[in-house]
Amino acid sequence: MSEHVKNFIDKLAVGNNAEAGEAFKDALRAKVADSLDKARVDVAGKIFNGVEAMPHSDPKPAVTDPNPETDVIIDTQGQEVEITDNGNEQPKPEDEVPSAESQPTNQ
Repeated sequence: MSEHVKNFIDKLAVGNNAEAGEAFKDALRAKVADSLDKARVDVAGKIFNGVEAMPHSDPKPAVTDPNPETDVIIDTQGQEVEITDNGNEQPKPEDEVPSAESQPTNQ
């Protein structure tokens, strides 16, 4: 007899029905949990029993030489997008780093 069932019977014997009800719920939860655990083990054992791994079915894609021109942009329709200069000057990385004089100092 499990500890939960003994606890339930002891609570009933002394007339503590409220606590006996909780002990009964605990005993029932433990029994259901044990049954579920056993069922999980059984199902897990049956799922992969006798199953062998299949070889990968998709062939590797053919790799072609990359386009030597890397500034070609293709839109979603497969058409090449023409790049036009808008006249704006592109920033240089060294222009973005603030100089030491412009940084605040903690004094």
